[in-house]
Amino acid sequence: MKKTEQSIQRCVTISTVQKILGGKWKIEILYYIGIQNIHRFGELRRHIGDITESSLTKQLRELEADGFINRYDFKEVPPHVEYTLTPLGESFMSVLEVIKQWGDLNLK
Repeated sequence: MKKTEQSIQRCVTISTVQKILGGKWKIEILYYIGIQNIHRFGELRRHIGDITESSLTKQLRELEADGFINRYDFKEVPPHVEYTLTPLGESFMSVLEVIKQWGDLNLK
């Protein structure tokens, strides 16, 4: 019975992570902010390419609400907003690097 309880807990953990980071663009957004050092909305949109402004805005807001990124508004005209990783977001970068390495090796 103990193995079953552990398996259920693992599924809940994976399921929770998937719900938080399961948006179509979230992992890619975190990659650009955390690994490519891209912090501005327009730069993110250009690098991602196919994303709409509304989708990028929604994904950024969700990542901020879930504690992965910070949003800093410089209160300027034209608008100047930058995104940075929180400590939680920083802690995910090692996972993201392993995912990228795995993809580079196996998804050619």
